[in-house]
Order: sequence, then structure tokens, then C-alpha cells
Amino acid sequence: MMYNAGLILEGGAMRGVYTAGVIDYLLDKGISFREVYGVSAGSCSACSYLSGQRRRAMDVCVDYLDDDRYCSVKSLLRTGELFGSQMLYHEIPDKLNLYDYEAFSRYPGNFYAVVTNCYTGQAEYRKVQDLHKDIEVIRASSSMPLVAKMVYLDGKPYLDGGIADSIPLKQSQKKGNQKNVVVLTRDKSYRKKPNEMMPLIRARYFRYPQLVNRIERRHEYYNRTLEEISKSEEAGDTFVLSPGRQVEVGRIEKDRKKLEALYQEGYEEAKARGEELMKFLEGCQ
Repeated sequence: MMYNAGLILEGGAMRGVYTAGVIDYLLDKGISFREVYGVSAGSCSACSYLSGQRRRAMDVCVDYLDDDRYCSVKSLLRTGELFGSQMLYHEIPDKLNLYDYEAFSRYPGNFYAVVTNCYTGQAEYRKVQDLHKDIEVIRASSSMPLVAKMVYLDGKPYLDGGIADSIPLKQSQKKGNQKNVVVLTRDKSYRKKPNEMMPLIRARYFRYPQLVNRIERRHEYYNRTLEEISKSEEAGDTFVLSPGRQVEVGRIEKDRKKLEALYQEGYEEAKARGEELMKFLEGCQ
């Protein structure tokens, strides 16, 4: 059933396997949303959710851990990308783990991938309609600073959407979604700290002062957003799913057992709160 509500999927690189567990529960229960917002790894997970391909988001994360083309220092040195874009956005969906582009095109709701404009340092919410044509938007949404190349859309450079808007609850609300389900990849107690890589970031992106400023202040925006989410949750307008403990999975985690455990945690958390979720979505049909 499609609900007249928003689904917001945070990024977090390999921590996104938690989200993969949550969306698989949603698929099992046939729960869909009028609007879906994906940020970074969240936008990648959203693609498999919107095509209805259960377990695919998880398999893409863990099936190629030993392939240097997927995620490795070798890839970074060879291509300038820690996560190889050719592997992720072409080799995997078109040859190794086939993506159902037709099913995606039939999804009746709207999907927005968040990207950061490197000139302005501001978030943009790109509507993704044809994944063949719009795959570069997903790539831009997931292009982390320092370890990925800028992606050019309409002649302008973009990077990871999490820089400017890690959890786009406000944007979803502006679009008229009074009820929102937010999937976080950190426990609720987590608060972001100042970026320790700022010297490198200033040197790398000195031509993009607005981007540098946004990255430098990212922790402020992020932590403020968490407080806003908490208030919205208390008011009964937002339903939050997040790990129940401090996540031990790193952004470029290679331990499959840890990844499988976090995926399972996401699924089980969504399952345990399934009735609560359905009650929250009552009246949103």
C-alpha cells in the first residue's frame, strides 16, 4: 500500500546496510511512500527499494568486498575514487546484479536524490525518474569529499548530498509531507564532531569556498537537524528508525559478519516496531 507520507534515508557509506534491512522489511510488508528522499548511500538503497528488489541493496554492499574495483585504496590511487563508479553504477546493475529499470519506472511515487552544489555549497533535491538517464545523479549524491571525483550535472560540479543536507526532513515537509519516516544509520545519541580533515579539504577545494564553508560547519547543521527530528518525533509527525546501540561498522567496512549483523539489526528493528509504524501511518492512505 502507498502512503501519503515521506521516507527519508540517511547515508553513511557501508553503514547503509542498516537501511537495507529496514527497506527489506518495508518490501516484505508492501509499504510504499508517495515521496522518497535518498542521501548518499541512502539514495543507492532507495533505488533497490523502488524497484522492489528485496535483498539487492544488501547484496550490492557485501558481494564485492574483495573486488578492488568496488572499494579499495587501489581504486582510489588508480581512478581517484575509493568506491569505483564504473563498478557501482554500470558493471553491477547492468551485468552482475541486474537492476530492474522497468520496475523502477513504474513506481507511482516520487524519488529525490540529494546532491551538494560545489559552487554554492547548498543542497539540491534532484528528481530521479529514469535511472538509465539519471544514474549520474545517484553517483553525485554518493560522491564523498576527498575520495571521489566531482560529478558534473548540467555543467555544474556536485558532491555528496550529505554535505549540505544529511537528513532532508525539512525539505520533505516543505513538499507537503506531514508525516515522515526517517531511517538513520547512527544511534540516537550520536552527534557529529568537527571535521578533522579540514586542512586537506581547504587545500583540495580552495576554488570552492562555499563548499569548504559548508563542510566546515556540517556538524553544526547535522546536529541541529537531529534536534529538529527529535522535536518532530515527540510531536507525532516523524517516525524514526535507527540502530539501538553505537554502530561499530565503519564507512568502508570490509568485515562481512559485521555488515550482515547490522543489516539484520535494521530488519529486526523495523519488524519489532511494525505495528507502531502502521499506527503512525494510519490516515495517510
